[in-house]
Order: sequence, then structure tokens, then C-alpha cells
Amino acid sequence: MKTVILIGALGKMGQAAQTGLGNHKVITAGRSGNVDHLVDITDEKSIESLFEKVGHFDAVVNTVGFCEYETFESMTESQWLTTIMSKMMGQINLVRIGQKYIADGGSFTLISGILNMKPIPFAIADATTSGAIDTFVKCVAHEMPRNTRINVVNPTVLTEAWEVYGEMMPGFEPVPGRLVGKAFERSVDGFINGEVIVVDA
Repeated sequence: MKTVILIGALGKMGQAAQTGLGNHKVITAGRSGNVDHLVDITDEKSIESLFEKVGHFDAVVNTVGFCEYETFESMTESQWLTTIMSKMMGQINLVRIGQKYIADGGSFTLISGILNMKPIPFAIADATTSGAIDTFVKCVAHEMPRNTRINVVNPTVLTEAWEVYGEMMPGFEPVPGRLVGKAFERSVDGFINGEVIVVDA
């Protein structure tokens, strides 16, 4: 049994990830709600505080990254920076800071999203930062210390979230959260490293 910090545990993607972590001790974290620890991934001090409070852990699974949605023509610098600081730098900082705390041989699993492969209107910032995270994971895997691993789950829209996102994603086929949970399970329990685990219909 591993001790896994799950960030974004109360969201649809977090609930999907939990279905693949049933063999482990899961410590939940998020910006609000009934979680074990509060954390804001856009705040370095908040990330550091989370890892210090938890103490020993074997894996970090992140399922959050806020994105602004707007056309490229109308997207402001502020909206770009909001997305970059959450979806991209927030996740990079989880790894950058977490590498000092995670157990030897531990793993990080980040989240990107299918829109960098299948773009849709209004999602340029989401697609760009998802692509950046996919690239980050493939490259930083060569520099991870103490035999730690890193992967990223790149899922399409969840069946459980189709009611919210389906209208803006015509032609997409949603996948059940249980299937996405298997991708997180592969990352945490397997030996893969530097992989982009695509979950698409």
C-alpha cells in the first residue's frame, strides 16, 4: 500500500482518479470542501505547506488546473497568465517542490487534456498549457531524482461531466471515469516513466 496525495479529489476528474487508487491510502487535498488538506497549486507556499503537513508520501496525483476559455482574438494577457499559472506552472511547481519531499522511487501523475490534440473553439489556453504539460513530463522524466517517476494522464471529456461540457465538444465521445481511473492506476502502480497516457474513445 502506498500513501498517495490526491489533489482535486472532490472534482469529477478527482473522483475518476480515486477509482484507480483503491489499493492505497489516499490523502485528499483541494482548494475547498471536505478534504484532508487545503492547497492552492498557484501558491508555492501552499504547496510546500501541504507536503510538510503530510510528511511521508509515495505518490502525488493532480487532477486540477484552472483554464480561462475565450477566443484567441479576445483572450487577454491576464487570462493567459491565469491559465499558465494554474494548469502549467501550478503543476510544474508540484513536481519542483515535491521532489524534495517524496519517498525514493515515488511518482507524480499530472493532468493535461485531449484539447491539445483535438482543438475546439474558445479552448486555446487550455490546449496550449495541456501541450506544455505533456512536453514537460516527457522531458523532465530524464532528470527526476532518486528513481522517482512522472507521467501525465491526457483524457477526453468524462461521461460524468458530459452534461456540462458536451455542448462545446460536438463530435467527441465521452469516456467513463472508471476508464480514466485505470490510467491513473497505471501511472501510480506501474513502472512507466515520462509517458503521456491518452484516454480517448
